[in-house]
Amino acid sequence: MKILFYAPFKPLGHSDPSGDLVTATEIVDYLVSRGHEVIEASALRCRWIYWKAWLWPKLLVEKRRTVRRFLKKNMDLWLTYHSYYKAPDMLGPDASRKIKIPYVIFQGIYATKRRRDLKTLPGFYLNKRALCAAGHVFVNKTVDWINLKRLIPDERISYVSPGIDPTDFYFDKDARRTLRGQWHAGDAPLVFSAAMFRADVKTEGLTWVIRTCGELVRRGSPLRLIIAGDGSQRDKLKRLAAEQLGERAIFVGKVPRNNMYRYYSACDLFVFPGIRESLGLVFLEAQSCGLPVVAFDNAGVPEAVEDGVTGLLVAAYAAKPFADAIERLLKDSELRRRMGRAAQSYVRQKHDLNKNYHKMDALLQQMVNK
Repeated sequence: MKILFYAPFKPLGHSDPSGDLVTATEIVDYLVSRGHEVIEASALRCRWIYWKAWLWPKLLVEKRRTVRRFLKKNMDLWLTYHSYYKAPDMLGPDASRKIKIPYVIFQGIYATKRRRDLKTLPGFYLNKRALCAAGHVFVNKTVDWINLKRLIPDERISYVSPGIDPTDFYFDKDARRTLRGQWHAGDAPLVFSAAMFRADVKTEGLTWVIRTCGELVRRGSPLRLIIAGDGSQRDKLKRLAAEQLGERAIFVGKVPRNNMYRYYSACDLFVFPGIRESLGLVFLEAQSCGLPVVAFDNAGVPEAVEDGVTGLLVAAYAAKPFADAIERLLKDSELRRRMGRAAQSYVRQKHDLNKNYHKMDALLQQMVNK
């Protein structure tokens, strides 16, 4: 197939890393690995574009340009990744219709509460228009599947479990020995956390981790906290860590994704609340390397962590249960190992993208054949 790919929230190759960008890139890589030709239709960002009137002429020009560019290129399909109220696909429905190819959305989100807020009301209806225009919508969260059933027929919705390539995230005994030696960790249990240091829920989540680990150290825990990431809130987080943990907190900077398996391997437990996390690929990566997880039972986290089996999920913002869950796994090494083994198996059985995206590929080919 010759597929036009479009990501209205964040185009391929964007400089700001995120889970959305990783998922979009992995979808493209998978389709290419299956022998399909995938071309980025446009790099136009639709994020809050409906409140940016100065960009409307650019949108119109981009629609015409895209149609002219691909009208006679014998394309088979238009695939949009992630259309929702904040970044509705305002290019794909019209362009695909004029090019005369099927229009499909992966990760379409329908949240009716957005029509109650004047700020998001235009985005709600623009996104609704895109969802209704789609010949098929794939979702990777159960809640999105349930919500979409109120808008479009069942046969036009498919759930695809979120996934990673487990061959990229595995336990590395040598990396564990090397990094723990560099950190002079000895036999101390290492808690690992990772996120971009943005002034949003990412930094809020890391703040929870740092303060909770500080509380556990004051209870007598010998833990050390390893934090990967970088961003505008770096100095703020480092000051808090110095106050709460002193030399027990180690910041390792921004780690390339293809090197993260080494850091997961070196540690014993992955902790990150995942506040309003749409999915959280880091949870899958950590589990794939054999780490149990402690997080909040909210948003998309339960899609990636099996509570009581591969980790412990607690109610959002419940400080004592969050601390107790971390402490329980730090103290019980056998439980930690058992959950770690279950986590590795869980990812390979349910969250291997090579298996999960096969269903998507088959449905896309069916649409094109029709």
